[in-house]
Amino acid sequence: MPTDATLPSRARASDELLRTALEQFATVGFAGTSLQQIADHAGYSKSSVLYHYASKEALLEAAITPAIERLEALVDDFAEGRRSDAARGVFITRFVDLLLGERLAVHLFVSQGHSLGGIPIVERGNAAIRVLADAICSGATLVEQMRFGVALAGATYALVAGATFFDDVEMSELTNSHDDDEMRAALVEVVSELLLPADGRQTR
Repeated sequence: MPTDATLPSRARASDELLRTALEQFATVGFAGTSLQQIADHAGYSKSSVLYHYASKEALLEAAITPAIERLEALVDDFAEGRRSDAARGVFITRFVDLLLGERLAVHLFVSQGHSLGGIPIVERGNAAIRVLADAICSGATLVEQMRFGVALAGATYALVAGATFFDDVEMSELTNSHDDDEMRAALVEVVSELLLPADGRQTR
């Protein structure tokens, strides 16, 4: 029976394995990552990985669920029809915060989502994207649809492209960036310029 002293240690091991798995999935690829590799990089045995997570798919689900849940909440709020300029401002800020706060999960989902079809948590993410697309397209002009697509996809790609090729040192910089405030401000400004009224341009 676990004691109070062992519980924090087990929780820490679970978190470390999850963080390592997400890093490996994002850099090496889900298909190219084995449980043994995750164990080796995290400093645990493979049996320890299997103690906490029954399979590689279970690790993937645990790793990206927080990001997908944030995306679903964001999309639900937007899809409810609160598309005023003020609501768009809130949406932009939350979208950028999602990109920065869940950057490895976003990188994984964007770069490998097409090859992970059939995995439930990935399908949830795809469904949320479809709901967002439907909300954007509903009653919107083609120009506005394109504006949204360029703004959101561009902001996402700006982070994902920068994380496509990096070594362990660069990975550390990616996951422990000290420039998040500057990056956040820049992304919010650029996306806002595309999606909020300016110089008389009308938005819905």
